[in-house]
Amino acid sequence: MPSPLTRSRSRALRAAALLAAVALVATACDGSGFVPGADGPDSDETTAAAASEAIVTTNVKDDASGVPVDKVIRVKAEKGTLTSVVLKSKGGRVEGELRADGTRWVASGGLEPATSYRVRATARNGDGKEVRSVSTFTTQSLSLDQQTYASIAPLQGETVGVGMPVIVTFDLPVTDQASFEKHMTVTSTPAQPGSWYWVSSKEAHWRPESYWQAGTKVSVDVGVNGVSAGGGIYGQEDRRVDFEIGAAHVYKVNARTHQMKVLENGKLLRTLPITTGKAGFTTRSGVKVIMEKYAQKRMNSETVGIARGSAEAYDIDDVKWAMRLTSSGEFIHAAPWSVGSQGHANVSHGCTGMSTDNAAWLYSMTRRGDVVEYVGTDRPMEPGNGWGDWNVSWNDYVAGSALS
Repeated sequence: MPSPLTRSRSRALRAAALLAAVALVATACDGSGFVPGADGPDSDETTAAAASEAIVTTNVKDDASGVPVDKVIRVKAEKGTLTSVVLKSKGGRVEGELRADGTRWVASGGLEPATSYRVRATARNGDGKEVRSVSTFTTQSLSLDQQTYASIAPLQGETVGVGMPVIVTFDLPVTDQASFEKHMTVTSTPAQPGSWYWVSSKEAHWRPESYWQAGTKVSVDVGVNGVSAGGGIYGQEDRRVDFEIGAAHVYKVNARTHQMKVLENGKLLRTLPITTGKAGFTTRSGVKVIMEKYAQKRMNSETVGIARGSAEAYDIDDVKWAMRLTSSGEFIHAAPWSVGSQGHANVSHGCTGMSTDNAAWLYSMTRRGDVVEYVGTDRPMEPGNGWGDWNVSWNDYVAGSALS
């Protein structure tokens, strides 16, 4: 039988062990239920837990720095369900989606560079007991040379023609086009099938399979903020543009008969006498789209490769009612100097000329994106010469998608 001294020492040892256990718990918990480094020093996760309570885990270590901006933040719960997750910085909240069963939350918004974020999550176990987790992290720094910015046409609120493609232009190349395209959407009311088509690493177009329906409302979402563009470049910010489709303006030009038929919503409004390009300056046949409008524009032959001083040189300061059709320099415009040939002969350097009155009338009704269909010449329209999207077959256009 133990002596009184032995029993006294045993009680002292048990008391010391109990005090040590209490001290360990006090240093391991911060009072919120959050346990730093609970998964060990090599873990890439932060966890909040208590013995029989829900366990909350975030896929970024607490106080981590240099977190990639394309990191998708995830929070999950074990032995319970998530009731609230808030991911935010001083710049605002990052949206996310909570699964219906409450086991996982996934961020849907991108992260900003060189920004501190806080993750606050709350979970509840089957007994109704709550556990709260708080962790922070800071994202990597990026220079402007590491971020590509998206510009979109049409502009916000613009009304355009039925041939207008959606044009997204990036200021730095996108080599991982598939990743970007997954975050680029075009929706319309009424819905119309369409596809992205990458013109280059800096430019992507979207068009419907056939011309837009008049009156369509269109929304473009380029949600590439923080998305990797490849080559160490990331999307700089999300962009959204809403625009509308106006009346269906389709102008049909026949270079052989020297006539333009002007149709609105399928109804013929007028037939205008015109002149197109003479021999050596043949106007292209194919589908063109109005790109720009100028009430008055200087036209100089040197800009289209005709040398000053040559027999074909020209320099006209005030060409009226000019509407661009191609990047190479084809326009519709007033040409009072060729009225005698309009309706009878082709005498221009490739542009489509008409009387000043007819040009003013056409200019007043025309929008960017209106369609001009040319026939009657043996020179085809190049798809990359302006907005030549409609000269690409639908199968080839779809094949131009990075996700095809």
